[in-house]
Amino acid sequence: MDDSQPKPAPAAPVTSAASAAAAHETGPTLLVKIFGKDRPGITAGLFDTLAAFGVDVIDIEQVVTRGRIVLCALVTAPTGGPATEGDLRATVHSWAESIKMQAEIISGTGDNRPRAAGRSHVTVLGHPLTAESAAAIAARITEVGGNIDRIFRLAKYPVTAVELMVSGAPTEELRTALAIEAAHRGVDVAVVASGLHRRAQRLVVMDVDSTVIQDEVIELFAAHAGCEEQVAEVTTAAMRGELDFTESLHARVALLEGLDASVVDKVRAEVRLTPGARTLIRTLKLLGYQVGIVSGGFTQVTDELKERLGLDFAAANTLEIVDGKLTGRVTGEVVDRAGKARLLRRFATEAGVPLAQTVAVGDGANDLDMLNAAGLGVAFNAKPVVRQAADTAVNVPFLDTVLYLLGITREEIEAAELHIES
Repeated sequence: MDDSQPKPAPAAPVTSAASAAAAHETGPTLLVKIFGKDRPGITAGLFDTLAAFGVDVIDIEQVVTRGRIVLCALVTAPTGGPATEGDLRATVHSWAESIKMQAEIISGTGDNRPRAAGRSHVTVLGHPLTAESAAAIAARITEVGGNIDRIFRLAKYPVTAVELMVSGAPTEELRTALAIEAAHRGVDVAVVASGLHRRAQRLVVMDVDSTVIQDEVIELFAAHAGCEEQVAEVTTAAMRGELDFTESLHARVALLEGLDASVVDKVRAEVRLTPGARTLIRTLKLLGYQVGIVSGGFTQVTDELKERLGLDFAAANTLEIVDGKLTGRVTGEVVDRAGKARLLRRFATEAGVPLAQTVAVGDGANDLDMLNAAGLGVAFNAKPVVRQAADTAVNVPFLDTVLYLLGITREEIEAAELHIES
């Protein structure tokens, strides 16, 4: 080597993110807890106070309930210099007293314990949510080996909805256990696995009769034909899974033979949206979801609903009309139980959404294949056979509660409504 060449300067020490994280895992830490009456500036004030001691922030949690705040900060303990842990404690307590708050500081080592495997989001809907029900759900989570890591309220009306982040229990085992408890307690519980896929669901497909609308469309037609009671009996049996849907459809439609085609406009005017349906669809659309409907009913109604509600997809059976009269037949391929699942897959393909990232909502036996095919199947005020087979069930008469199962809060829904109005 030529000694006349300049030697490179020694490299400056580099502290990597990994080494800093490792230090946080093993070094001394302090859990600083502040609680009392909430007011602006508390969070800023705490961290201004801690900043004087040169600590690093590892974790922060803050909850405000009925005007009372609990603020927790996990920070590294002071190291080196004249400032000591005792100085930090005294300063934080003095600051808290000056604003009429209370402080608690707990010494420890490292970060929070990592969450156990088997992570799930558990959504609980109550109308009302009683303390007895909450206790029972929490106890059942413990029984299957789960731990509740965090609880967050999603809504206070029209139902009370809370979301629990649970670890330590397999999602399927947790879902089965909580479904039994929910049925016993009269609350609705949805359990879905944690992960990015939960926020990536971008297609929602719903049944129409007794789901998006309160009515059974064929019964509205039958009322004009004078055979409503007869048709209603067959419809109920078919939705319970006691009759083949396609055979029952042909039998019911045959009773409409001879009705004047003008009855279509009358039936459209009689259709009543389910409470919350419009809010559900508008919120989903604003959030970037695509929304579709599939129906064992008729395109004469679903096409109008698609236009009125701004839906992306719609499919149903078509009543045959010849010379201004209903013939008592349907045209084309029948949208039955298997057909609804096929349409869900077709809509997902057209929307560019993986099937695992779809949501299906329905109430009858002819919705079962669709509910099972979707990433999340929701039974909405459904027949017992459907509630037992679906991923989750909602048994309150508000369709927009489905939003809570997707982790969307009431505040976000209201913000979306204001955005639409403006």
